[in-house]
Amino acid sequence: MQIDPFSARSTFDTGSGTAAFYRLRALDDAGVTNTARLPYCLRTILEALLRTCDDYEVTEQDVRNLATWEAAKPAAVEVPFKPSRVVLQDFTGVPCVVDLAAMRAAMKRLGGDANKINPLVPVDLVIDHSVQVDYFGRADALSKNVDIEFGRNAERYSFLRWGQQAFENFRVVPPAIGIVHQVNLEFLAGGVFLRPDSAGGDIPVAVPDTLVGTDSHTTMINGLGVVGWGVGGIEAEAVMLGQALSLLMPEVVGFELTGRLPAGATATDLVLTVTEALRKEGVVGKFVEFFGAGLAGMTLADRATIANMAPEYGATMGFFPVDQETLSYMRLTGRSAEQVELVERYTKEQGLFHKESASTPEFTKRLSLDMSTVVPSLAGPKRPQDRVPMVSVKEAFQDALKAPVANRGFALTEAELASHATVANNGHSAEIGHGAVVIAAITSCTNTSNPNVMVAAGLVARKAVEKGLSTKSWVKTSLAPGSRVVTDYLEKSGLASDLDSLGFETVGYGCTTCIGNSGPLPEPVAAAVTEGDLVAAAVLSGNRNFEGRVNPLVKANWLASPPLVVAYALAGTIDIN
Repeated sequence: MQIDPFSARSTFDTGSGTAAFYRLRALDDAGVTNTARLPYCLRTILEALLRTCDDYEVTEQDVRNLATWEAAKPAAVEVPFKPSRVVLQDFTGVPCVVDLAAMRAAMKRLGGDANKINPLVPVDLVIDHSVQVDYFGRADALSKNVDIEFGRNAERYSFLRWGQQAFENFRVVPPAIGIVHQVNLEFLAGGVFLRPDSAGGDIPVAVPDTLVGTDSHTTMINGLGVVGWGVGGIEAEAVMLGQALSLLMPEVVGFELTGRLPAGATATDLVLTVTEALRKEGVVGKFVEFFGAGLAGMTLADRATIANMAPEYGATMGFFPVDQETLSYMRLTGRSAEQVELVERYTKEQGLFHKESASTPEFTKRLSLDMSTVVPSLAGPKRPQDRVPMVSVKEAFQDALKAPVANRGFALTEAELASHATVANNGHSAEIGHGAVVIAAITSCTNTSNPNVMVAAGLVARKAVEKGLSTKSWVKTSLAPGSRVVTDYLEKSGLASDLDSLGFETVGYGCTTCIGNSGPLPEPVAAAVTEGDLVAAAVLSGNRNFEGRVNPLVKANWLASPPLVVAYALAGTIDIN
């Protein structure tokens, strides 16, 4: 049973009616803390503790512990956090639904009502991890790959369809719609929800949008000012069934962004720079919150790109607080005027809305980056934090060929460095060597829904087509947008046809190459790579590039922005300046 030890419950005008909420400032009034000093991400979690305090799972002392968080040395205590919803992807989500079905079966065997077994918080499962790039470089690639996907996964998909019909509080987003994190950003996230009062009151209670997801890149939603991160299936199931998620009192690293990106630099270059800096700092198990004058000029898509790669820089979250840009994005993506007004009124009432004039919260440590210093970059050939300026990629690759494996190299001998092979593919015959780009994929949740980099890729393609250029015959090209919105604006801008002309036809709406679903290389290319024992390369707009992850035959994997993916497909090799 809920208690309210700080008399925090109050009401506010949502713009469409009256709702209850639990005032963070009640803790200020009680002399417990000054909530304005706390990072915004901790304020959101503190609200959850205040609202769900029952003196059993969440105690008054738990609230006090977080409210009195010490930036320099957080107390070594656990925080019981109850997120407001759960997001699943199909690979890790299916076992969760299987467990719910098993619980229903057990309930029936015991003579109970099986229909009483349901998630206690809203759960969304997005099917995006099952599509593979079997067909590419042709107009019917999408339909062909979707047909194969449904054939391979018919039993799983039938089971999930049953689950959606059988369980309350459970929705399924079907295949070929988009990547879970982009669907979450564009559609599922509400910013603030109005929920029925568990205490039996007549008016709804305002609840900040918080979540856990069964995918490490759940953090992309942090770009929208939503607290959330990836967890394992057991933890997700516990939250689904109303249990609190236990986390250690976190350190919060403040990352100040100043300036603006220079011409030619993209959000991908920025996130690779941020990843490099935070990996060097060491933020594993910590929260990162971004602040500074640079936020005012950042689009939400760019923020989401940075938040997305929190797992790569090691943080639990990469958080951007709600501000005017958040509201603008919600309007852009079709949220109702009433919903946007609810988010604005609630976050301002609670001190969760960031204004440029606001004082900077306390942080465990502060880092900073002047975005005007960011340069076009790639990361590789084996780790996402190993950023290399684009102008130095050739030299970095040549060094990696000779470097010991222990130093993230390939340890080739002088004789092996000279290895080449002939590949005959698509009516063309050519000799390829180490560094031949055999996969060029515009893929993953990190980049493929950011209009700035996707339009840039289309413009590079247009210029290439105008100059009569084409991608090399040994390159497997693919485009897997994060959502159908991307296809819509590429088609309306006329850029889709330019990408199609270079072989970047849409192959599916899902993770594809970024999670290893790149599909087989064309047989002549695979044979040439094997025959020459080549260190072949992939260039992808993804977030992970560990050796063997993208394709078993591809040893050197480079993360790059979508326009650079197109450029390297045209070049056909990473061994070029």
